[in-house]
Amino acid sequence: MTTERMHLVQTQADGIESISTVIIGGGQAGLVMGYHLQRHGQQFLILDAQPRIGDTWRNRWDSLRLFTPPKYSSLPGSPIQVSSFPTHSEMADYLEAYARHFDLPVRSGVRVNRLSRRDAGFRLETSDGELRAERVVIATGGYQTPVVPNFAAELAPSIRQLHSDAYRSSEQLDGTVLVVGAGNSGAEIALEATKSGHSTLLAGRHPGEIPFRIEARKARVLVPIVMFVFRRILTLDTPMGRKMRGASIEHGKPLVRTKLSDLQKAGVQRVGRVADIRDGLPVTVDGDVLEPQTVVWCTGYRSDYSWIDLPATDDHGPLITDRGVSPEAGLYFLGLEFQYAVASATIQGLDQDARFLLRAMAKQPSAHPVAAPERAAA
Repeated sequence: MTTERMHLVQTQADGIESISTVIIGGGQAGLVMGYHLQRHGQQFLILDAQPRIGDTWRNRWDSLRLFTPPKYSSLPGSPIQVSSFPTHSEMADYLEAYARHFDLPVRSGVRVNRLSRRDAGFRLETSDGELRAERVVIATGGYQTPVVPNFAAELAPSIRQLHSDAYRSSEQLDGTVLVVGAGNSGAEIALEATKSGHSTLLAGRHPGEIPFRIEARKARVLVPIVMFVFRRILTLDTPMGRKMRGASIEHGKPLVRTKLSDLQKAGVQRVGRVADIRDGLPVTVDGDVLEPQTVVWCTGYRSDYSWIDLPATDDHGPLITDRGVSPEAGLYFLGLEFQYAVASATIQGLDQDARFLLRAMAKQPSAHPVAAPERAAA
């Protein structure tokens, strides 16, 4: 799918297209950045590797629902029209409708293979040819490449393995199921596996849980408070926020919808962290040998910026940014884990961070200057 106003793209004498700003990633982060650039009269283009806007959500498991009600699952300017917590397919369709509603210039099915410097701007080598830009916003988020432990390859061939990224429904599971990783995805998949009749083991440290039911009536009062804290209090500017950032990166986020009591009531068996493979079987830190027929790795993702041919990361791989602003002039990031606040990688944190990037762009010398948004609205 392509929703693009062609007059926003200029073709240089050598036949290569030139755009003031290129946004890489057409998910919620890229669309929010596009929304704000459009409001400020900017020339920009969104490139998305997926065939269709919203496909990242469409490819999640069938029963997945967001943790936030419609008010907090909406992008700026156009609320999502659902009555309860959106499903993954409702969110996907909403993003597609959002891009259409605001006529955002999106090129779908275009992957950026290399990003490098060209003079004072950037050269983007894509699956659809070369582009040039003054500014680049990388809005691919931090969840790009599924991660499994190295020892996963040592499991017996008879044990079926899949990452949560490839999980769609309990029909993919055989026999006793071992879910590795006890965060939100692991807890929800383990609960679904048990309810579908599988004996289920859940391995990993309990990350804690929020102290109320998000579907309960009192959540209508508590959720706005929590959202305010996540956006405004637990930030890089506060001691509590900086402490929370370290804990979040090291231990993961607390359980939201599924509680420990739900797992216990359903009959999910908690086991220790899987630390090794012995004779083709997983072994916990306590020395228990497990005998699953299926292993679901809910072990997260890692970022992949190997295609960025710029000094944008440190020697160990993490990005170097100040709230998403790279030391490389004209390079920005949006949708990163704890980019500024706990909420940064969530739908509710994107608007705040996108506004900050607009202010940063306004300070950058450019042939297409950006008018900074009102600071009070950030």
